[in-house]
Amino acid sequence: MVLAVLLGIFSSPARGVEVILTGGVALKSWEYLRGPAKHDNWWANFVRASTIRIQLARRENPAQRIVWIVFRPAYVTRSREEGRDYVKMIRETAAKYHVQLVYADTAAQVYRAINVAPRGSDRVTSFFYFGHSNAHAFMLDYSNSIIGASKQWLHEDELAFRINRNIFAPGARCESYGCYTGLSMSAKWKAAFGVYLRGNTASTRYQPVGEGRLPEGTGKWVQ
Repeated sequence: MVLAVLLGIFSSPARGVEVILTGGVALKSWEYLRGPAKHDNWWANFVRASTIRIQLARRENPAQRIVWIVFRPAYVTRSREEGRDYVKMIRETAAKYHVQLVYADTAAQVYRAINVAPRGSDRVTSFFYFGHSNAHAFMLDYSNSIIGASKQWLHEDELAFRINRNIFAPGARCESYGCYTGLSMSAKWKAAFGVYLRGNTASTRYQPVGEGRLPEGTGKWVQ
């Protein structure tokens, strides 16, 4: 009994970590060949949306531990295209908001970064995705390595065996601000991890991030 009390005094309680995953931006030169279907006029759509979420998290809990996972290759190529060092800008933004930045170059590295985000007995209490997606996958490099397509993704059918179910706290808040997630991937996420993934059934508009607001869905938000 005494030992149990002492362990209760000196052991650290489990804490929550917020994970923010930021997908890659398209190459502007390729997208502009697509006419009205073009995406990503501004390189920082997903980055700015992520920092808005970071700011909101800081207001909710100034001590919140945040792991920010960014798919790096797309920002390297966009940097070359526009002659600016966006990789450095993202690193400086992470330092400004005191978040743990993890650059990932492949989908496999993204999976690993998510799995190791919690420390010890900690759990993921919130997860946010900002980037390109379709009904079945987060597309990390959409229209960057291949015009109008993706080579690196997190597919709904891979979730259950690529991400450890036990890292999520019961009732964890999970939201996707990619397009069409709510049509299929949200249900697969719930089946894989036992927590809801809020997603939209249609496309997602990133114009509001320029006004300091999170993206808006053009369809219905479901989970």
